[in-house]
Amino acid sequence: MSSPVAVSRQLSNGMRAVIEPDRWSPGSWSLIVDGTPQSHVDLDDPSRLFFEYVQRIGHVIDEWGEAGQPMTALHLGAGALTLPRYIESTRPGSRQQVVELEEELVAFVREHLPLPRRASIRVRYGDARATLARLPAALHGAVDLIVVDVFSGARIPAHVTSLEFHEEVRRFLAPNGIVAVNVADGPGLAFARAQAATLQMAYRDVAALAETGILKGRRFGNVVLIASTSELPLDWMPRLMARGPHPATVTSGRDLVNWIAGAPVATDATAVHSPEPTSGLFSRRD
Repeated sequence: MSSPVAVSRQLSNGMRAVIEPDRWSPGSWSLIVDGTPQSHVDLDDPSRLFFEYVQRIGHVIDEWGEAGQPMTALHLGAGALTLPRYIESTRPGSRQQVVELEEELVAFVREHLPLPRRASIRVRYGDARATLARLPAALHGAVDLIVVDVFSGARIPAHVTSLEFHEEVRRFLAPNGIVAVNVADGPGLAFARAQAATLQMAYRDVAALAETGILKGRRFGNVVLIASTSELPLDWMPRLMARGPHPATVTSGRDLVNWIAGAPVATDATAVHSPEPTSGLFSRRD
């Protein structure tokens, strides 16, 4: 039997998308766009998550409601549809909407990494923020999980980081719904702390999840911010920390206020793109 091989496609936006096999994990594939790793998918077991920040969002999904209970989810940003696959695997019968700007990219992913036939996953194409206004009215106040994972190349666009954007997102949340935001930032975490301050203005309760060194601002990485219009269950926090990946930090309450340390709230008038990743961050050695 021949070994799986990488496939690539030049997108109309000028970026090159590559799907390549993970040589250390048979059945797994990575999606790389313009040299930036975007997603990792295990087709044999979609419940296996690879990227650290995706695992943390997976743990939040696991904590919501009763294990295995279907949920309604909205994903802003598609990648290789890793989390929609995870929800379908761990919570069969869930209803999911995905919003993605790059239709070519999704077509490429679905051609080479097809979704399960039984999955109820609707993909809509367009800018994440603009498409919110075109989503069905029945979703208002009905979404259990909203994942905000929007990138243009390796950076988060400013228009999906503002208070006004999150006020639009908030309209879709069910009373006990959760928003999970993937934030990429470097030493000092000025961007991440401003995002936490912004979420605090838009939602009732906010927590930050990350590898300890990243949350202390020592190096570039991902911070997952979770928020709700209801109070986040306190018993989630030690469980989320215990589940890793380690070393893990979950910051909430007064500790989160201290971590934000007066960072400014991002508005449409002041929002900026996330910083460029550290040089060489995504380079790989064979």
